Amino acid sequence: MSLEDCAETLRARDPERFAMCLLADAAARPRLLTLYALNLELARAPLASAEPLIAEMRLQWWIERLEGLADGAVPSHELLTPLAGAWGAQAAGFAALAEPRRRDAAREPHDGADAVVTYVRETAVPLALFAAEALASGSGIGTGGFAPPDPRGIFGQERSTEAAYVIAQQAEGLGLAAWLAALPALQGLGLGLRDPSPQVLADLAGRARGRLGEARAGRRAVPRRLAPALFPGLGVDPVLRAAPKGIEALAALPVPSEFRRRLALGAFSLTHRWWL
Repeated sequence: MSLEDCAETLRARDPERFAMCLLADAAARPRLLTLYALNLELARAPLASAEPLIAEMRLQWWIERLEGLADGAVPSHELLTPLAGAWGAQAAGFAALAEPRRRDAAREPHDGADAVVTYVRETAVPLALFAAEALASGSGIGTGGFAPPDPRGIFGQERSTEAAYVIAQQAEGLGLAAWLAALPALQGLGLGLRDPSPQVLADLAGRARGRLGEARAGRRAVPRRLAPALFPGLGVDPVLRAAPKGIEALAALPVPSEFRRRLALGAFSLTHRWWL
């Protein structure tokens, strides 16, 4: 998978993040394209088989290959090769993106809102921090390491540490909204909630709003250059309003039109306003 293949994969399967790659500085695009393409593969790996053991083996393969990048060796692989070319040995840290997916291989539903928040925090936040690392490269901002699990220890400077915290809050809030939007499908895969009651969904929606509110309050700490890592996409507010009404309301939400998607992307390209 060349960089062009990564771009085509994102264009087809994750068009909003593909658009963010195009809006990023050219120097950051190889890192963003390979990072987001990897994220798609890691999300898909534990779902490739209904047999938990086989699913976990697929995920473990990715974990071992990513950890193996630490020694600087470049493997011959359609995705790992361009990933290593863009990130170098630093790509070994992406094993942290795969580890939380182990529970997906088991096809076990979450036991309440706290479990969902933990899962989203461990998957969505590191991805956003790595994306911010890609965008910060070459910007003159110190990149003291976006490696999880501590999102506050990012640039090694007080203001940049605040920026990392804001990024983490935005990522968690958006991740919770995205998880709620996907819940009707997740229930069918055994990856939803044991108790998908309106009360639990309202709790998750409230937590998402809280995280997004914190990110909005701290928005001035985030350099404009990092905005593509924080783009909220479409439909966050409708999802959070529908969640307290129950899973049926989430299932009934319309898919945003292509016109609305293009309008939102166009507005973001002009303003770089990511906060809600």
